[in-house]
Amino acid sequence: MPEWQATGDIGPRTYTCGWCGKVVGPRMGYRNNDATGRIYECPYCSNPTIFAQGKQVPGPLLGADVGALPADVEALYREARQCASIGAYTSSVMDCRKLLMHIAVERGAPQNQNFVDYVNYLDANHYTPPDSHGWVDHIRNMGNEANHEIRLVQQTDAEELVAFVEMLLKFIYEYPSKYRP
Repeated sequence: MPEWQATGDIGPRTYTCGWCGKVVGPRMGYRNNDATGRIYECPYCSNPTIFAQGKQVPGPLLGADVGALPADVEALYREARQCASIGAYTSSVMDCRKLLMHIAVERGAPQNQNFVDYVNYLDANHYTPPDSHGWVDHIRNMGNEANHEIRLVQQTDAEELVAFVEMLLKFIYEYPSKYRP
């Protein structure tokens, strides 16, 4: 098992910090004794990022920050993004599905409904963009598969669903918050 060496100059590395989202380029960090892994400290947030076996952990967050979100919606969206950044794609997709319920209830839907009822509520009450019912229902269906099927979700699926959720959150929360009559 490799042992980590004391901090020192391990060569520069430019990366997007998975913690704070800043593009950084530190030189100092830790290297293991067989040179297969490195740990860099972000100069902005001081959190560690591991590079080993061709991967960065945590990786950059998928999607973008969205403004004007209620606290629980914001926390769940961040969790979906963070899960994907560490390769937990199934958990990320399940969080995207759960976001539909949180959004619908926050916008007035009754609690303890089926997920299809939440999607229909969002659609019927014009919280979804025109012609978006298919991709909003796709979030629900992929989340259902992740939750109820014996199959692991792939990175591309998580990337797609986080992008769809980001669009939905911007449509429902961020863009309306920017309008000042």
